[in-house]
Amino acid sequence: MRNIRQWIASTIRELVLDRLAIVSAQGLAIPAFAERSVRRAERACSSPKRARIGVGLLATLFVVLAGPVSAQEEPFKDVVIGVTPIAGNIYMLTGAGGNIAVSAGSDGLLIVDDQYAPLAQRIATALAGVSADVGLNENTPVTYVINTHYHGDHTGNNPFFAEMGATIVAHDNVRVRLLGDEATPETALPAITHRDGMTLYFNDDALAIAARRGHTDGDSTVLFEKANVLHTGDLLFNQLFPYIDVDGGGSVSDYLTHQAALLELIDDQTVVIPGHGPLADKASLEAMHTMIKTTLAAVQAAAEEGATLDEILAEGVAPQFKQYAWSFISEARWLKTLYGAATAMQ
Repeated sequence: MRNIRQWIASTIRELVLDRLAIVSAQGLAIPAFAERSVRRAERACSSPKRARIGVGLLATLFVVLAGPVSAQEEPFKDVVIGVTPIAGNIYMLTGAGGNIAVSAGSDGLLIVDDQYAPLAQRIATALAGVSADVGLNENTPVTYVINTHYHGDHTGNNPFFAEMGATIVAHDNVRVRLLGDEATPETALPAITHRDGMTLYFNDDALAIAARRGHTDGDSTVLFEKANVLHTGDLLFNQLFPYIDVDGGGSVSDYLTHQAALLELIDDQTVVIPGHGPLADKASLEAMHTMIKTTLAAVQAAAEEGATLDEILAEGVAPQFKQYAWSFISEARWLKTLYGAATAMQ
């Protein structure tokens, strides 16, 4: 019975987090109580005696959060897919959810990540424009979709493109985690997976797909070697506090380790497409890496001196880092992530 309650709690929690992400993507304010309620529910679900309370709280929170989303007939009705030429035949698409990299050429189209399902037709229209821009037929289909991890704002259109003939490529754990959701259709699953990385040759370039972790336990980054363009997935939230999916196998320490590896991989001319945020470069990645190290060190030092979480929250981050707060990861939420990492290291 306990395992069933935990499974129910975990399922509803994922729905709540997805709802929070959708609310954030719309630019709507996330209710102040939401994050606090999720944490209280998680603590309750870990106790056999209080599991029912935790499940009830999560279910209530999901219903409450449905309000801002259902207030519009189409939650993503105002989202516009932006198209930015990057280098040669590489483009970046922006909209709601993770940034998309596009390779367009004689082999066809390849994309890295595919955002939320309701944006399918708008993304397809943008891809038709990219195809025309490089001299391809506007109806050129997507041959490959590479998922940088399993979250719905990066995999939501897997079924759409798979049903049009695309092959989905991802880390082993992306398939594992998608299979863990009974609502996942077969067409959403990666058909080709890797554990230690792989190379894909496409459009006269070599795509080095590397196995990473930190955001989740199934991250991938994609380096277009000839074009010198790197898609980091959510190992870079450019100019934003990052989301570390601890329940999805992510950790602050792994996040830092793999960011450091990316910094060793690229040079000052590399164009960096982040998972979220504006187009970046090596200096941008270094700046965010420094921010994480610095804020983590500050929280670790405070925790070692006996500071409580409330005291750390009251102190806040250093002034130069306050600008990185956003609707999904507030300063307080980032500090709580760091506090969890710091206390786990003690």
